[in-house]
Amino acid sequence: MLKKLWLTFSQALAVLLALYFITEVLRPEWVPELLQKPAHQIAQPEGVAGYRNAVDKAMPAVVNIFTSKRAMEVPKHPFFEDPEIRKFFGDELEEQLDPQEQIAGSGSGVIVNSDGLIVTNQHVVESADEIEVGLNDGRTAKAELVGTDPETDLAVLRIKMDDLPSLKFASEDNLRVGDVVLAMGNPFGVGQTVTMGIVSALGRNKVGINTFENFIQTDAAINPGNSGGALVDTAGNLLGINTAIYSRSGGSLGIGFAIPAKTVQGVLNQIVRTGTVTRGYIGVEQQNITEELAAAFDLPQKDGVIIAGIVKDGPADKAGLKVGDILLKLDDKKISDTTQMLNQIAGYVPGEKKSVELLRDGKKESLTIEIGLRPKPGDFIKR
Repeated sequence: MLKKLWLTFSQALAVLLALYFITEVLRPEWVPELLQKPAHQIAQPEGVAGYRNAVDKAMPAVVNIFTSKRAMEVPKHPFFEDPEIRKFFGDELEEQLDPQEQIAGSGSGVIVNSDGLIVTNQHVVESADEIEVGLNDGRTAKAELVGTDPETDLAVLRIKMDDLPSLKFASEDNLRVGDVVLAMGNPFGVGQTVTMGIVSALGRNKVGINTFENFIQTDAAINPGNSGGALVDTAGNLLGINTAIYSRSGGSLGIGFAIPAKTVQGVLNQIVRTGTVTRGYIGVEQQNITEELAAAFDLPQKDGVIIAGIVKDGPADKAGLKVGDILLKLDDKKISDTTQMLNQIAGYVPGEKKSVELLRDGKKESLTIEIGLRPKPGDFIKR
């Protein structure tokens, strides 16, 4: 029975193939268009063929950033002032031996509005004497440094040019681990490049890169030169600014970090408005409570953070906080660790008054603290 069925199927298939061959030769117009085209020419449904639409939308707004700075000035040698030497060589020899050589650097950036505002990493433009921006369409322009924020490693530039493309910020509310993302930039100076990966983690902190950390971690290849470039979603909207990689070799190992769009927008708005970034500050050195620390000091709990140092005459000092206090809540929000506490305080406006719940000598107490202005990096003094 099975043999008979198989024979019938084989004969039917042979007949169909013969009919297709005859039709293809004698009446090709009868053959559906899909069957006539080679596989590589068949148009794929939207979202299946790839991410070309996202790339076409985002890539024009991703720029190359070229920086230059002069090396430390070295006093001229008397050799250059000798009239006999200058008579034969003039200024040509001095120019060839000029000790003030140009030191060049490169990175990436993202145009975020049609007025020419560009966001990049602070370390890309740090100490640069000149900044030049190269667009994807081949145009170039000198850039003005609007401001920087070293504690998030962000910088804002401005160029003056007509018909500028720009990239819209994406909403992070729906971003999840596993979502597909694209990294765009100029790795190793080879030119605009796109790599693909997924979101590996969200809210990554304690990496030790910046003071304020809340990174999007991705396995999309990010290499030197990608710094300041765009991390975009599959709709071509800006999710974050690529800033760093974890690597033992200098190349991509599949662990890259991007500063999320929400942080970028906050820093951008403040820099454009005031030229700097203002953050809240209470003037303490805080430390996480580990199991060992809780056991050593006979602490009744591991929640909160312990105050390890206080800035003299700072907000915490004036409010009556002491070394050894355990901070439990700030503005009625539970304190989980030092990173969460630092980010929470930074979001407050200087001059605001906030309630503090703490544990001192085994007893809970409440204080009110007036938020101060966070000093610039390097200006901190602890007691």
